Amino acid sequence: MTTGALVSTQIKFIAVDMDGTLLNSQKALPVDFFEVFALLQQQGVLFAAASGRQYHSLLDIFSPIKDQMVFIAENGTYVVYQGNELHSSLIDQQDAYQMITAVRQIAGSHLVLCGKHTAYTETTCQAALGEMNNYYHSLVQVDDLLAIDDEFIKVAVLNFNGAEQHVYPVVYPHFGDSHQVVVSGEIWLDFMHKDASKGAAIKKLQTVFDFNYEQSMSFGDFFNDVEMLKETYHSYAMANAHPEIKKLARFIAPGNDEQGVTQIIRQRVLQASPSR
Repeated sequence: MTTGALVSTQIKFIAVDMDGTLLNSQKALPVDFFEVFALLQQQGVLFAAASGRQYHSLLDIFSPIKDQMVFIAENGTYVVYQGNELHSSLIDQQDAYQMITAVRQIAGSHLVLCGKHTAYTETTCQAALGEMNNYYHSLVQVDDLLAIDDEFIKVAVLNFNGAEQHVYPVVYPHFGDSHQVVVSGEIWLDFMHKDASKGAAIKKLQTVFDFNYEQSMSFGDFFNDVEMLKETYHSYAMANAHPEIKKLARFIAPGNDEQGVTQIIRQRVLQASPSR
């Protein structure tokens, strides 16, 4: 990775992870975000929120500009622009049930079964529900996830003891060959379709919006950002990112509590691009 100069290609697309990246530790946007977004709009740069968060959660955060940006929700399994679905990746219903059954055996784990339009949980733990509500603004509490009949795009696991240490080693040997099994945060792990990722979503967006690898920029901090960083030349790991993500990214941005995303966009995109 480096903090050096960029190639002299105009940026046309920026994808930004949310938690640990664009949002600070208090889950707030940078104070200058909407100003920076307006300047990007003037220069014709397409902006995408690329997150493990639910689409409804992202809509609430970006409600003033929801029709001017792309939503890469649920780690790339559900992509929406101006209210229209551009792409989705479904998990087979029986596969989802097997994941749920396996995770139920892991102490301290809480499940979120994610459909396209709402999410479901069977947990009654108030701490877990509070954490889930940060990311799933449309969440239905049910008695039994195995009784839910819906189109599923993701199975998310919350474990306050640590997803990388306590969940991943248990489930990856059983599902890693057939599905994406990714640690998306310190206490979160996600199961998805084998071909689903933020990076795969960006590849599809390239054909819709006419931009390429060299014209793309991304920011991330954790393992669910790996494919996104690989699919964009101007790839940034946050200063607070997981050490392995810092090794993967081409550049390093200041931390999320330093408004690192908007700092870099101002320095490397807005000052470098010609006015239109």
